[in-house]
Formats: sequence, structure tokens, C-alpha cells
Amino acid sequence: MLWSLGGLIVRSLHTADPWTTIFWRSSFAIVALLVFIVVRNGWGGLKLFLHMGLPGILVGLCFTCASVGFVTALSLASVAQTLVIMSSAPLIAAVLGRIVLGERIRPAGYLSIAAVMAGIALMMSSDTGEGRSFAGALVALAVAISLAGAIVVTRKFPHIRMTPAACAGTVLAMLISLPLAAPFSVDAHDLGLLALFGAGQLGIGLVLFVTGARLIPAAQSALLGMLEPILGPAWVWLLLGEQPATVTLIGGTIVIASVLGNTLAGLRRR
Repeated sequence: MLWSLGGLIVRSLHTADPWTTIFWRSSFAIVALLVFIVVRNGWGGLKLFLHMGLPGILVGLCFTCASVGFVTALSLASVAQTLVIMSSAPLIAAVLGRIVLGERIRPAGYLSIAAVMAGIALMMSSDTGEGRSFAGALVALAVAISLAGAIVVTRKFPHIRMTPAACAGTVLAMLISLPLAAPFSVDAHDLGLLALFGAGQLGIGLVLFVTGARLIPAAQSALLGMLEPILGPAWVWLLLGEQPATVTLIGGTIVIASVLGNTLAGLRRR
């Protein structure tokens, strides 16, 4: 639910440009994640950053790319297009897992992957309509690949603590955006939304996810994660009138149905 608010928050900003948005979102997220680490593990929890190793750095870099790319994609494409393409991350992770880890993909998985590719291609085939952009779709696809990379690395190295790695990634995103941002140009309205965007949507959202994901099967976590690409476009459609183009609705339905079907099949097998 928190993750689905990202598009609505970005569309509600008045003065913040994308780089300023990335800077403040990352800054507030860093504070929220550091507080969580200290509350959960004490001050000794800060030592987790020293023990991440190369795998943790890789996951952090994936989060950096995803964080920067998410805001960039929303500035170029519609919320629906961005979130639906990003929702393909689990199936992209399956492909990367097959290549890198040798994980098996079931025949139904290949069908889902093919359907997702067709749906994304359909959404990217036309650059017409308000808020639609081929460049934005490419950035959203890069975000999905980054998230998939983080999934594969954590599968390979399951001891990695996700929260410190994500915090390190947000620190890097903040540093990257700082030279291009105008932090003091935002008004009080935007600063409040950016605090919600960073500490709430990203920080608390990630904390809730990594906490809950330990208690339920992975397929069930992925199933609940499907709320983001469904609710995210709904918020901006209902509250701000950003109606997805017809081709986005058709392609998005194909993508979401494919990911959902593959997730349900994994949950049923378990």
C-alpha cells in the first residue's frame, strides 16, 4: 500500500524537479532506515554496513539505480506505464537466475515471460497520449532489471541484510543527485510530500516488507507486491485524473495477469 503511493506523491509536487526529488527522498529514507537499524539491532547494528561485502555493495548499487530510475521514469512516462513495467522484475529475476545461478524455469514460467515481453512491447510500441514516453518506458525497464539483479544477488548470498544494503544505496543516490539538485528551492508543501516519499513510501515501506517477508512464503510476498502496479495507477487516475492510454491498459493487463498467474502457480506448488 505504501509503495503504491509513489506516483501520486510525485504527481502532487509543485516545485521539486526530478533531481531535487531524488535528493530529498533519499535523505529522508536514509534517516528512516538508520533509525530502524538502530532500534532493531542497537548501535552495534551500524556494524552491519562493514560486513556487507561485495554482495551487499552490489545490492546497494541495484537500489541506487532503481531509486534514481523510478523518479526519472515517472517524470517521462505515465504512472501506469512505469509501475506495470517495473512489476516485471520477478520474471526478469527468473531469467537472470537461470543464467547466473542455473535455476530451473518451468514451462509455465517461460509462457509468463513471453507474455510479459509482449505486454511491455505493446506499451512501448506507441509514444502517443498524455504522459507516454518511450524513453520513460526504457528507464522503467532498467529499474525492473535493477530490482531483479538485487533479487538474484540475495538468492546467491542469502545472508545479506536487505535494510543496510538499501540504506547504502540511498546514500549513493543522494550523493549522485546532490550536484544536480536544488534542495532549498522546494516549498513547505513539497517538503512534506518528499518526507512522506522518502521516510514513509520508501523507508517504512521497505521496513514493513523485509519484516513481513520473513514470516510468509516468497510467492505470497510477491503476490502481495502485485498491489503496487494495480493501486498506483488507480490513485492518480481517481484523484488527479491521469487516465492511462488504451494501449497501456491492454499491455498492463497482459503484464499483470502474466506475473500474477506465475506467482499463483508458484504459491500453489508450495
